[in-house]
Amino acid sequence: MAPPKTQRLERPRGAWADPLFRAACAGAATFVLVALSGIIIFLTVDGWPALQKFGLGFFTSTEWNPVTDIYGAAGPIVGTLISSALALAMALPLAMGIAVFLVEFCPRALSRPVAVAVELLAGVPSIIYGMWGLFVLAPFFAAKIQTPLMMSVPDGSWLSKLIQGVPNGANVFTASLILALMILPYMAAVFRELLLTVPAQVRESAYALGSTPFEAISKVVLPYVRTGSIGVIMLGLGRALGETMAVTFIIGNSHVFPKSLFDSGSTLASTIANEFQEATGMHSAALVACGLVLFMITFSVLAIARGLLSAQRYG
Repeated sequence: MAPPKTQRLERPRGAWADPLFRAACAGAATFVLVALSGIIIFLTVDGWPALQKFGLGFFTSTEWNPVTDIYGAAGPIVGTLISSALALAMALPLAMGIAVFLVEFCPRALSRPVAVAVELLAGVPSIIYGMWGLFVLAPFFAAKIQTPLMMSVPDGSWLSKLIQGVPNGANVFTASLILALMILPYMAAVFRELLLTVPAQVRESAYALGSTPFEAISKVVLPYVRTGSIGVIMLGLGRALGETMAVTFIIGNSHVFPKSLFDSGSTLASTIANEFQEATGMHSAALVACGLVLFMITFSVLAIARGLLSAQRYG
């Protein structure tokens, strides 16, 4: 008896493109790694002369003097951290409130237009926020809030020390307020998308057990998206850390430590934007070193976010 003939499997149509597709995907991933490595190498090599000359003093000193070629980035570092933290503290509750209102309470006919308006607000260029802050917010804040508040507080009190400064509206607090307005639409839009992923059965189960809207949202809905919320917070913080032009217009651009909320300050990004064009020699190296510090701060924030996400996932 003759053995049965083996049926030859035909090659799937389009299989010839599979190796090309894999190579293209691998090339895209490799390009990202190469670009990141190039950035790190550039910042390290060009900023190393300043780090080598000033050592630890680059991170602890506030003296920034291009005339004597002495540079300390402590002021911009502290200004970056303070302004970003204040912006996040102001934007986070508002973003969550906007998202909860749009998903849980807003009428269906109004929810979509408001959501589109929030997304459009996220697309406004940062320089527009800076111009609005410089020509509108700063004068209004100085005349209507800062000056009356400083005049009504007793001299020597802890509150007077907290709000002391030149009443011109250009200070760390107004810069933080501008940053909060800039990151608010991003955070609100992503928070809304997260809340929309909560199954309707989860909400209905909470209400069926007699929960009030506040209890259902705070004890059921928000814990359901807790892991994604960490990513939203880090997204807003990363945007605040790296913002340049809007902060440059309104923070006052002083390299010393801000001694109060209404004191002038600077950030790493605003310092680089202000001085890089005319910088040479050690001045240029110091600015690149500031860029390296900003990169490391952002990298640390992302690493902390990854750690928190892992703890939430496997904890």
